[in-house]
Amino acid sequence: MDVSAPFSPKEVSFLSALVDEHVEFLVVGLAAAALQGVPAVTQDVVLWFGDLNGRGFRRALARVGATYVPPGMTNPPLLVGAGTELFDIVVHMHGLGPFSDEVGRAVSAVVAGVPILLLPLDRIIVSKKATGRPKDLAILPALEDALRVQRRRTAPE
Repeated sequence: MDVSAPFSPKEVSFLSALVDEHVEFLVVGLAAAALQGVPAVTQDVVLWFGDLNGRGFRRALARVGATYVPPGMTNPPLLVGAGTELFDIVVHMHGLGPFSDEVGRAVSAVVAGVPILLLPLDRIIVSKKATGRPKDLAILPALEDALRVQRRRTAPE
């Protein structure tokens, strides 16, 4: 899947550094859904990493002048630095298996020339249902409609 997205050059540099350093990550949540054609808007791009302690992750951050702040008692995990403001980190996804299982189900996409992996729509739906927050439940009809359209397009005739 080749998509265009409104990423700044610094954000693309961050994604590119992650890919170049062989960091396993998935774009998840509503950003992943939007990149798969769901008519939705989100304020952030949520990333789920296979290893936040790996050398590749640290090298990618260093390449763009960013820092990882591990989660604490009152704060979620954070990325700090130019080009990372758009990105949030999750360390697990409600209703889903571990990262190692979910990455095997990923959908490939190319964003601004950078190959990335997206959590597929069916898994986003499972996670949104498991989370159960009103904002997650409110988007379910759009996600489910997009999944039906996607399946029709790929169904053998």
